[in-house]
Amino acid sequence: MAKTNDPRMQKALEMLHAIEDKDAADAVVSVLNELAPDYAKATVAYAFGDTYARTKQLALRDREITTIAALAAMGNALPQLKVHIRSGLKVGLSQQEIVEIIGHVGVYAGFPAAANAYFAMKEALAESAAARQAAAAKGDPGKPAAGKIKSVKAKPSKAAPAAKAKPAKAGKKG
Repeated sequence: MAKTNDPRMQKALEMLHAIEDKDAADAVVSVLNELAPDYAKATVAYAFGDTYARTKQLALRDREITTIAALAAMGNALPQLKVHIRSGLKVGLSQQEIVEIIGHVGVYAGFPAAANAYFAMKEALAESAAARQAAAAKGDPGKPAAGKIKSVKAKPSKAAPAAKAKPAKAGKKG
């Protein structure tokens, strides 16, 4: 992405680079800029330069939770969902937390939306792994390729452990 003198776009790029791999973020912005520069400026500057930048109100991690939930619920924004799943991992969400977000969305948005989101998640994880392997093969293991994944293990919950469900007795409504 070429340098810009627009402070909103500068802030937008700064925020994009905070949640996504710099090269991947710049490639998306460049394509939008090439095809529809006014659209690119309006959407990227607003979404990332104005909204994502409000980190005093809502941390990047929380914004990614919200974004993943919204995109999963929409059900028709799978490329964007994959980007934000990788971004969620980069800002500290675990795979298990993202699985839980999508499952929770499924209750309200429908099981097909959740299933599609899980498929997008699988693709995003595979793309991230391939990008990390390619970066490592080039001798650049420190480069965060398409979002650096901190851990694939679920983090222990700080909440009290849930009680184990007891099997329902036959004939009993509940």
